[in-house]
Amino acid sequence: MMSMTCHNLDSSRTVLHVVACGCYLNATFNRSSVRNYAKSSCKSGSRGYGGGGGIDVCRRRGIARCRVSSTRTPETLRNEVAQGPPPVSELKKGSRSPISLTNLFEVVAEDLGTLNQNLQTIVGAENPLLMSAAEQIFGAGGKRMRPALVFLVSRATAELAGLKELTMQHRRLAEIIEMIHTASLIHDDVLDDSDMRRGKETVHQLYGTRVAVLAGDFMFAQSSWYLANLENLEVIKLISQVIKDFASGEIKQASSLFDCDVELEEYLIKSYYKTASLIAASTKGAAIFSGVDSGVSQKMYEYGKNLGLSFQVIDDILDFTQSAEQLGKPAGSDLVKGNLTAPVIFALEKEPKLRDIIESEFSEPNSLDEAIGLVKSSGGIERAQELAKEKADLAIQNLQCLPQGAFRLALEDMVMFNLERID
Repeated sequence: MMSMTCHNLDSSRTVLHVVACGCYLNATFNRSSVRNYAKSSCKSGSRGYGGGGGIDVCRRRGIARCRVSSTRTPETLRNEVAQGPPPVSELKKGSRSPISLTNLFEVVAEDLGTLNQNLQTIVGAENPLLMSAAEQIFGAGGKRMRPALVFLVSRATAELAGLKELTMQHRRLAEIIEMIHTASLIHDDVLDDSDMRRGKETVHQLYGTRVAVLAGDFMFAQSSWYLANLENLEVIKLISQVIKDFASGEIKQASSLFDCDVELEEYLIKSYYKTASLIAASTKGAAIFSGVDSGVSQKMYEYGKNLGLSFQVIDDILDFTQSAEQLGKPAGSDLVKGNLTAPVIFALEKEPKLRDIIESEFSEPNSLDEAIGLVKSSGGIERAQELAKEKADLAIQNLQCLPQGAFRLALEDMVMFNLERID
């Protein structure tokens, strides 16, 4: 993390002068203005710290010194920097409108547009059936969250490294990550025998299990080929581990179905394998291609891991709190298959009857509805929410090594957006 020295603040400076510095000043500013500034910077190709009149920046030996002003004393500022970021629960108390993905990804909208155009091409036009199967899920309303994270971290860390534009490796990494994610979804739907994904029929429902398995395998293979061509051994090892983690997560889940003695730590390990591993590799890989030091790239890994775990916990809560129409799949679908998630694990500590229902594998009429009711009445949902917030707090803390600006704000907002899915 870069060390910062802030003094002689001039209150006439604009918000962007403060944002250009990497210091954490607990400042309140207009997030929309910052994003618009970043967008114009992207188009002009200037993403360095310079260019903001009145800022004196020295980057020798990784130390940034900024001279901006305020009515606060140097002692007050030192205390604020030492305190670090407020917890997510405090951030949520402020007056702010709900976060939308459209606004959140606005600063990398052009990057995502290019990615969408390239995805179809790199899947391979020589396999029309597999292409058709891939298009089914590419076009099923996916959020493109993972490639967006690649672009956001790429641009934030590029500032640290003094890069004026993203590299081909950054962009290809985003495409590889989305291909791997899509392949995993196709295989997940086969393993779970799911008929719906994001409100549409799944690939195996439309084309059969054989084509679905082959489509997933092909996309894993194609992504691996493009990964090898990046010729970065560290990133190759990182992403290859993710594919191994997917299999480990599925095996771990299959071996613990209807097991009411499963512990929270086991659940978190499985969640890391199935969800957080890919996100963590995405964010770390982006930082590696920016050429930042290993400390920063490791922080980006931790950010991705904690965001991924928080995201999975929220997903598991929504399985109990949203309708089938909202989920794009039947409510309680994980529970009825014996996949015990955080809300259930917490509820089992207080509801002995819930254990009986689960161990009977929902053999009695209406037993699933009863089990869902017990999870809700026992406080399982609320305790799972607290777990998601704990991981979210850690993710926010992991971002403190990045320069303050629109890209870091978007990464923070991603954490908030995830939590707001259950508000």
